[in-house]
This record gives sequence, structure tokens and C-alpha cells, in this order.
Amino acid sequence: MAKYKPWLVSCFILVSLICAVALICLCIGSIADRRCPSGSFRRAAVAADSKSCSEIGRSMLQQGGSAVDGAIAALLCTSVVNPQSMGIGGGSIFTIRNKAGNVKVYNFRETVPQSFNANLLKECPTTLSLCTGSQWIGVPGELRGYEAVHKQYGRLPWAKLFEPTIELARKGIPLPAFLGSLLNNPIVKPSMEKSSLCSLQIVCNKNKTVLSTGDILKFPKLAETMETIAKQGADAFYTGKIGHDLIQDIQAAGGTLTMQDLKSFKVLEQDAWTVPLGNTQMHIAPPPAGGALLAFILKLMKEFSLTPNSLHGDQKIQMYHHYIEAVRFANGQKRNINDPDFNNGKSADHLIDPSFIKHIRGMISSNRTHNNSYYNISPSSDHVGTTHVSVLDEDGQAVSATSTINQLFGGCVYSPKTGIILNNELSDFCERADTVRAGERPPSSMTPVILESKSGRILVIGGSGGSLITTAVALSIINHLWLGMNLEDAIAAPIIFVDSHNRVNFERGFNKSVSNNLEALGHRPGNWPYFLNVVNAVEKEKGCIVAVSDKRKTGVSSGY
Repeated sequence: MAKYKPWLVSCFILVSLICAVALICLCIGSIADRRCPSGSFRRAAVAADSKSCSEIGRSMLQQGGSAVDGAIAALLCTSVVNPQSMGIGGGSIFTIRNKAGNVKVYNFRETVPQSFNANLLKECPTTLSLCTGSQWIGVPGELRGYEAVHKQYGRLPWAKLFEPTIELARKGIPLPAFLGSLLNNPIVKPSMEKSSLCSLQIVCNKNKTVLSTGDILKFPKLAETMETIAKQGADAFYTGKIGHDLIQDIQAAGGTLTMQDLKSFKVLEQDAWTVPLGNTQMHIAPPPAGGALLAFILKLMKEFSLTPNSLHGDQKIQMYHHYIEAVRFANGQKRNINDPDFNNGKSADHLIDPSFIKHIRGMISSNRTHNNSYYNISPSSDHVGTTHVSVLDEDGQAVSATSTINQLFGGCVYSPKTGIILNNELSDFCERADTVRAGERPPSSMTPVILESKSGRILVIGGSGGSLITTAVALSIINHLWLGMNLEDAIAAPIIFVDSHNRVNFERGFNKSVSNNLEALGHRPGNWPYFLNVVNAVEKEKGCIVAVSDKRKTGVSSGY
């Protein structure tokens, strides 16, 4: 019988062991895959406002990019697909968790220019309005922010993040269904057709009527601008020719921004506020972002020990009654959300103080409501707008990013030399502040959040919709974490919006019996017509990733 050499036997045994281990891993992976919900992902995912932008973000991750790369690329795409919501003429807040678990916040919301109308707050609109004008333009921070987070967390070349959007802007896209319905809204359409966005044929045809289904949406000048920024970096905007052209267009429209405003813009980097919610830690953006208001509502609702049984019978009426009361107290705290650097360091940290939460909990009764003064509510105006992207990559880096030009199409000021739509961010000071100071960031409802549980679950979530952001995100989290809904159902569930006049507004589809019982408790109904609340989220638990883009904006998530 032939004898085998010892080294040959050893090699055979080693190869057999490797094959056995590989087979076991394959079986384990197969079993794990079967445990994951249908439509979930194993490695990474992006939830943006549209399918195309989620896919562009996913493509960056598949090419070796980080969650930050994916978020930037998805937001650049959104500036073309949903130009009414955000763009490089606006600003963002990013909450970023690195793979080691440390969470930072990067606030590059717009700031007040050095020169502005001294009577600005006396000109605040008293009703919801569009196209508010050039006096409300803040210093755009979007690109400086992208630059800052890309330098720290990015893995792909800067220019690569712009490539897909440059192509979309130049070649054009079929008018997105959501944007088409918005442009043809009887309130939006007349305002659009009177704006430069129409006269310069950005959102209108040659006959000066808004685009409709079948039309092509193009941004050729914006494509040129993005191409230059992709090659030259953010300095092309903040110190270069693009900036000079932009300033000329702003000043021609009556705005006050200067090149010095652009050159002096700084990104604010902060530690996230970490707020305990039972077995979950919630990481929020500090003021002037709206995270403290979200945390205040959730910590109050945690006091009521919600479970899936809270959705049944009289318990459901009580739960929503308590929620409405919590939101009313949150509305009474809005004036405490401001830029601490310009308000003697006041940071609104009392909103997450357990003793303050207990005090407010004691003021909520189970069978009645109160007038505005009880909650310290000062009637103001409500807003709509903004976009959100949630991203989780293969290495565990997570990005929750909310971006805006404020209201729909910002202030409807378009820069023909650059193709940029400008924000109207300074209107966020209206009825939320007594003064406006150069360099100050406005108070905001934006609340990009990352939650982590002791079991290892990570939830990356945030929303858009202006004044509806806080309630949309709060209810999505409550529905999912405490009421037992899966993530998709938690986001899709109709919301309650308590407006700034203390009226309770029910989204279409909300349970009529419950709303009738809430009215019987004294809750005054409103007639808010603009439920443009959108929540996008990515969650990883036990190796499975679920990504949800809100269907209210025809969103579709993407992953692999």
C-alpha cells in the first residue's frame, strides 16, 4: 500500500478543515438570512426621499464608500429630484456614529449675514406663505458641511460623490410624481408661476405654466456649478467664481449677503446629547436643532409605560390624549430652542432633566385639557419643507442627516448664473426669537437621531415636513419601540399634529372613533391641510438591516 508523506497528509487535513469551516459558515449565513424579514438587507442600506437617490447612495457604499459618502451623494441627488426641499443653497445637520460607537453632530445650518434688515422680525408673515423673498436668505452652509464630514469620514474621492447628480441635472429626469403634484397644487401653482423659477423655465414650460407629468426637469446651469465644485472643492463656492456669481445674483434680487459672509462660514462640530429612554440611548443634535423637543416628548411619554396593549380600547384614547398634552408642553418650550452661542449659553438642557420631566408629568391630567397659557404657548406660524436621509454602512458607521432650504423652494430666489435655489432660513426666527444677530443660526425643528439599545439594535431615523418633523419622528419611534409596530407600519401610521395655535389636526386615515373621543375630552380640532411629514429610517438588529423610505413622498429605500 502506498505511503503518503507527512506533509501531504497535513495539507489534506488542513484543506478539509477549511472546507468544513466554510460550509458551516455558509449554513449559518443561510439560516440567518432566513431569519431576516423579507426585503431586508445584510450589509448596508440607504433611506432617502426617492428610489433614485437611495440607489445612488447605495452605489457609493458598494464602491467602498462610507455612510457619509452615501449620505452626501443621496442628498446631492435629492437637490435635483426634490429641489423644493433642499439644495446646495441651504444647510444641514448630520448626526454621525463612527464604527467605534462615538456620536458627533455637525451643524452647518445657514447663518445670519453680517448685514441684514434691522426690522426683519417686524416683516414676518402671519400666515403660511411661499416665495417670501431675498431678505430672508441665510449664508448657505451645505457644501462647507459636506467638505468637513467628508474629510473626516469619507472614503471615496470627493468628485465621485457628485458624478451621478451632475448627469441627472444635465440630461434631465421625468418630472417626479411628488413634485408634479406639488407644483400643480392650487396654492403652490400661482406662486410658482409668478417666480423667477418659472420665468427662467426651471419648473415651468416655455408658455410659463408649471411642469406636469411627462415633462422633463433639467438643471443645466446647476450641473455646470456642481462640475466645478467636484473638481475644485467647496472653495469654488465659498471663495471662488461660483461664490462671486452667486452673491451678484443675490444682491440683484435685493439680498444682503456678501463674499465675506461666504468666506467666514464655519461648521459647528459638537458631541451629541445622549438621552436615556429605558434600555435605549438616544443621540440627538443639541440646540438650535430640535432634538431637545423630541427628547422631551419621548421622555414624557416614557412615564406612561406604553406597551402594545396601549393600542386597544380606552387605553388608546388615553395614550393619544397624553401624547397631545406632551406635545402642547413641547410647543410651549419652542422659544427655548435657540443658538446658545448668542443667548448667554442657554442650551435648553432642562428639557431632558428628569426633575423637569416629572414636574410636567404631574401637570398632565387624564380627563381634561387646558388653554394656551397653561402650556406657555405663544401662537405663531407653522412651516413645511426639508428632507432627510438615513444611512448605515458595512463597518457600522451611521449617518442621520436632515437638510433644508427651509420652506418650499426656499424663498423662491433663483441664481441664474449658478443654477442654485436659495434658502429663506431667516424666517425661522419669526415668533421664535426677539432678536436676530449676525452669525447666529436659527432655531429649528430638524432632529436627525440615532438610537442604540443594550441588545445592540441601532435605529437611524429622522424626518422632514417643517413644523411636523417633531411629531412625525416622535410617533414613529413610539409606534416602533413601545407599541410593537414594525418599522414600516410605525412610519406609515397617520399622525397627530398639534399646531402652534394649540389645535389638534389628524392626518387622513386616523381612527375616526379615537379622534371623536379626543374631541370629547376638549381637544379643539384644526384644519391643517399640508401633511407633508416624511420619516426615513434604517435599523440593524441581529445582523438584519431594515430600511424604510416614507411612502408619503413615494420614497423607496435601497441596500444590499
